[in-house]
Amino acid sequence: MTTINEIADGTYRIHTPIRDMPGGFSFNQYLVVDDQPLLFHTGPRRMFPAVRDAIAKVMPPDRLRWISFSHVEADECGGLNDLLAMAPGAQPLCGQVAALVSVNDLADRPARALADGESMSLGKHTVRWIDAPHVPHGWENGFLHDTTTRTLFCGDLFTQGGADHPPLVETDLVGPSEAFRSVMDYYAHSKKAAGPLARLADLAPTTLACMHGSAWHGDGGKMLRALAAALGG
Repeated sequence: MTTINEIADGTYRIHTPIRDMPGGFSFNQYLVVDDQPLLFHTGPRRMFPAVRDAIAKVMPPDRLRWISFSHVEADECGGLNDLLAMAPGAQPLCGQVAALVSVNDLADRPARALADGESMSLGKHTVRWIDAPHVPHGWENGFLHDTTTRTLFCGDLFTQGGADHPPLVETDLVGPSEAFRSVMDYYAHSKKAAGPLARLADLAPTTLACMHGSAWHGDGGKMLRALAAALGG
């Protein structure tokens, strides 16, 4: 049931619905096709064959160069070593804290560790790493912002429950994500959360690439500030 759809220029959402969980759920990975192709999120390890086959619909999977994720968790990087084995030129891409405390031990290849605010070129696309510790969770947590397409790969932010979601929507995200959080609160509730969320909002993304549910298009800064207000409440 895994599908792949373009949600921004050269950027594809790989979507797997999980209908046998109570209420349903979904997992997304995002593929940026460029001179140095990048995958953000790997999905759980057992999902690797579906992710590989979805990538193959767009490009040869062994061309992957970078495998990135927000923090160390099964749905973020469970398939990392399977992807590294598939793509001989691939390398993990993460923040410095993640590389130091986890990734350089658990990954079969050393990580390229990005400092907070550091940018790198994929070819036509340029991505920038933003540290966001404990937002929503994980000391090592951070996000990638594609400054070319103004796509924010925002991980667990705006998690939407349910299994069936269109690839890209322009409707409210805060309501559905807060409804999910009321059932399963996955936020660390850091006292410093407002700062990272304001910083993300100031990037003015136009696409929010969520890990669970639909990706979103519109005024991303406004949506991120609405999320901050909801969390503050």
